[in-house]
Amino acid sequence: MKAYIFPGQGAQFTGMGLDLYENAPEAQLLFEDANSILGFNITDIMFEGTGDQLKETKVTQPAIFLHSVILAKTLGDSFKPDMVAGHSLGEFSALVANGALSFEDGLKLVSQRAMAMQKACEIQPSTMAAVLGLEDKLVEDICAKTEGVVVAANYNCPGQLVISGEVEAINRACEAMKEAGARRALVLPVGGAFHSPMMEPAREELAAAIENTTFSKPNCPIYQNVTASAIIDETEIKANLISQLTAPVRWTQSVQQMIADGATLFTEVGPGKVLQGLVKKIDRSAETESATISTEQ
Repeated sequence: MKAYIFPGQGAQFTGMGLDLYENAPEAQLLFEDANSILGFNITDIMFEGTGDQLKETKVTQPAIFLHSVILAKTLGDSFKPDMVAGHSLGEFSALVANGALSFEDGLKLVSQRAMAMQKACEIQPSTMAAVLGLEDKLVEDICAKTEGVVVAANYNCPGQLVISGEVEAINRACEAMKEAGARRALVLPVGGAFHSPMMEPAREELAAAIENTTFSKPNCPIYQNVTASAIIDETEIKANLISQLTAPVRWTQSVQQMIADGATLFTEVGPGKVLQGLVKKIDRSAETESATISTEQ
């Protein structure tokens, strides 16, 4: 069975999507539509912008979404997923790819999500840190014992967990992780504490937008970050999407469940190969590949 997976923030690079724009007429139209919907030429930044420009929140999330979704659409008849999943932001890409959301609605929600998260980051200093080489349970226990807001945020693969919370609490937790034998406990260069209670203002703002958006019955199940299980009901999809901003990304559990449900090939749709690497660390026997289109004229 074919599983298509969609990356999240951090996979961006200058020049992303240019090959699609130049080689697929359908992609060109979708990119032009995106410029109109967003009210600025995101294509200029994606194709020729600097790394710093691409890191701007209002750009990063829509840019990764566009690269993934437009690539999926240009695959044509060869895009036949039995199941989909996306890492954090990638969940929106996955929902457009499996027909639950329209291209325009998905892009609008991603843009609103980016702005809401940016605002939440400005309310109080917060951050995230990667913890390598500890069991998930031990990381969770240390977070629970640490003073201040600090929680497990991204279960990326066995031995790789990202924690999220208040700056001082994260620093205290990192010291405790190292003392407990972590190979690394490294504060990440991110704007704030994503997938933690610190994102509650953003969750409330995005909830209203999601509730006012029409979702359709998807063509195949999506394994959502919040539950790590196959979801096909539109009401459940909406509820999980709203919860996602303050809940952890259960990527390890999602991939394990997809494999248990019959996934044999994981195709990453979008920039980079981060998710393929994580899938291999979760299950070495899983087959992975990048989605590509033919660039023959």
